[in-house]
Amino acid sequence: MAKIPGFDGDYAGLTTAQARENLAKYGANALEDNGERPFLIKALLVFKEPMFLLLLVAASIYFMLGEMADGGIMLIFVTLIAGIELYQEQKTDRTLATLKELSSPHIQVLRDGEMTGVLTEEITVGDVFLVAEGEKIPADGEILACYDFAVDESMLTGEAEAVYKQPEAKENGRLFSSHMVYSGTLVVGGSALARATAIGTMSQYGKIGKDILEAPERPTPLEKQIAHLVKWAALGGGIMLLLVFLLTYINTGSWVDSILSGITLAMGIIPEEFPVILTVFLSVGAWRLAKKSALVRRLPSVETLGSVSVLCVDKTGTLTENRMKVMETRWQEPVAEPLKILALACEKSAYDPMEIALLSYIGENGIATDEYFQLDLVHEFSFSSETKRMAHIWRENNCLLLCAKGSPESLLPLCALSAEERARIEGWQREMARSGQRVIALAFREVERCGAALEDHILTFIGLIGLSDPPRQEVPAAVEICRQAGIQVVMITGDNPDTARAVAEKIGMELTEEILTGNEIAALDEKALAEMVKNVRIFARVAPEHKVKIVTAFRDNGETVAMTGDGVNDAAALKYADIGIAMGGRGTAVAKEAADLILLDDNFTTIVQTVEDGRRIFDNIKKAVGYVFAIHMPIILLALLAPFLGVPLLLLPVHIVLLELIIDPTCSIVFERQPAEEGAMERKPRPKGSHLLTKGTVIRGTSQGIVIGIATLLAYLQMLEHGVLAARSFGLATLVFSNIFLVYINISSTRSALGSFLLLRKDAVMYGINTAILLGLVAILYCPFFNRIADTMPLSFLQLGTALLIAAAATFWWEAVKLGKRLKR
Repeated sequence: MAKIPGFDGDYAGLTTAQARENLAKYGANALEDNGERPFLIKALLVFKEPMFLLLLVAASIYFMLGEMADGGIMLIFVTLIAGIELYQEQKTDRTLATLKELSSPHIQVLRDGEMTGVLTEEITVGDVFLVAEGEKIPADGEILACYDFAVDESMLTGEAEAVYKQPEAKENGRLFSSHMVYSGTLVVGGSALARATAIGTMSQYGKIGKDILEAPERPTPLEKQIAHLVKWAALGGGIMLLLVFLLTYINTGSWVDSILSGITLAMGIIPEEFPVILTVFLSVGAWRLAKKSALVRRLPSVETLGSVSVLCVDKTGTLTENRMKVMETRWQEPVAEPLKILALACEKSAYDPMEIALLSYIGENGIATDEYFQLDLVHEFSFSSETKRMAHIWRENNCLLLCAKGSPESLLPLCALSAEERARIEGWQREMARSGQRVIALAFREVERCGAALEDHILTFIGLIGLSDPPRQEVPAAVEICRQAGIQVVMITGDNPDTARAVAEKIGMELTEEILTGNEIAALDEKALAEMVKNVRIFARVAPEHKVKIVTAFRDNGETVAMTGDGVNDAAALKYADIGIAMGGRGTAVAKEAADLILLDDNFTTIVQTVEDGRRIFDNIKKAVGYVFAIHMPIILLALLAPFLGVPLLLLPVHIVLLELIIDPTCSIVFERQPAEEGAMERKPRPKGSHLLTKGTVIRGTSQGIVIGIATLLAYLQMLEHGVLAARSFGLATLVFSNIFLVYINISSTRSALGSFLLLRKDAVMYGINTAILLGLVAILYCPFFNRIADTMPLSFLQLGTALLIAAAATFWWEAVKLGKRLKR
């Protein structure tokens, strides 16, 4: 038996040994998911891709012709490429598993007589767990004790109204009992201790959840773009395969050469690397962000981060240190014990930074609040975002003492004040707010009855308390980065407008004269609000429902909006935003559930870093796609033009396989790891809905590829006088050298190829891949075994040097284009 802070009585949970036994008996507290696909299934899915089907057809042709060695080699290369793809998929799965483990919510349970945090999957039948406002209930259970405990069970019942719970069983005519909690429902008020009675698929939610698992996943816009491109490329490859087959057959009369020609062309056209690029970049990008204290819950948001144009940020705890301190007090009435009234207006167990600061201030003045809290609490008027005030009624010496505190705007109308007194107090408030203080009002009254609402009482005003929450030291620099990046930083706060403006000025926000309050927002229609937000950077006295309207207004203006939130009521705004960002430290489970991104350190600077990383990831995806275009284009040209010219094929299917061994790791590994471009945060965000494959990307990749293809073809034709093997070896060497040069040329749009080489010369991955490519080329050209496989022969050093120079000339002309663009800026 053990005591739990905040709850009367002793409670018995499980021991570690009992929990282990129950986990073995009942299984993990999770829905039956599909799990990771078996290795064999992954392999079969890889081999169903068009590229691998074409390779298998080519290998079959070799076997049919009796070329057992060539067919076997083709199969070996097919297996090798498939191995690379499977390795990348396994790496991606491991990354996603790590992210899932990081994002799995924890819950407090009673184990071995002590409260400890465990993953929700580790809760088992018999566990005693603690839930509080903003958390998702992890399992079905019976309530042992609770305080002001209310649950939103709408996901199970369809009833929007919160359900108040109590430990004793009572008949209420509802399907779900009032003394039970149910997995997946949300705590919207109070706290409770419960003992788990059903977990996983045995819970009410688990029975429903089986249908969720069967729901198909919807592709993101970026995934649709990639799938659309691959589909049309595959269709084009099929048409071109038939065309080249017919043309080659007419010229040569050999159906074998015709099929191999068609397959070579089709393999060159199909950009099967694109899905790999997307998967690797997003998953590894999310993993990198997690190391920077930004946990991505939905992979597509990694790419969306780079397009954020408006950052809607909560002031407290994100822009400021969330460390409140009482700076000033101004008392109105000659009350004998104002700090006593202040203490009794606070919560016994303070979690809110403002409450903690107030109680600390009272203690610093030599007053022990524990003595006051021994009084009998008769009634509580809870704080809400709508009223912005709270009050307690205590029984003292047979009298009822009402102690209230809240924003001056909400509390002053309830006080008996003359117009002159009201004006003087509002003047105090403005003075305190201008200095950046958060101002709260204090009032009291001896009453005869509790009343249904606080408005039923006329209060006596006591005074104002000013608190300050200093801005985080690193925020001004981050705000300046946003300004240079064309990102509007918008402050949304429940504070007074003057307080908000004072903080905004300290952190260097771009400000306008206009400040919108929650009441003003509520009075505007959608069209008017969308027009107003164009010139507003501070929204004050804002309730959670106003946040949804603000986000919607910005989105209606075509902005890509990131929104921060931490409370239950922020969940809707987080959902409406393009990127919902929950606070990992002070955020509720509900906010985290609704968010796309969780800040583990609640730091505004981390948001800015994630935006920069989002831009880096999107830029690198575009570079990788451009590189794939560029390297596939010469393959297509060589496969297409050789039959038209009536010359032997330069590239056979085996050569396409060899080139794929170069392309796959280059586009997915090399480009993903590249740092952000210089000036990445000095340009405006890309337009909302912009395509990955822009006109510029297609033109660059196509033009680079055509030049490489023509240069390689001309060199190949010139070398044919030395024989097909020599010409083919020369052409292949030219393509391999061109690939290496293309990487350094396309790896940055601002640096020169030489600059990129010098910057990355010590990069172990770049060095390793380049070395492997060159060693592979040497083996193909100078190893007799590989000569027979690839139909190649050794080249003289002069010929190899010539191929190197042709590759340089065919690629480095783009450096002049890049230089011209830089000079125009």
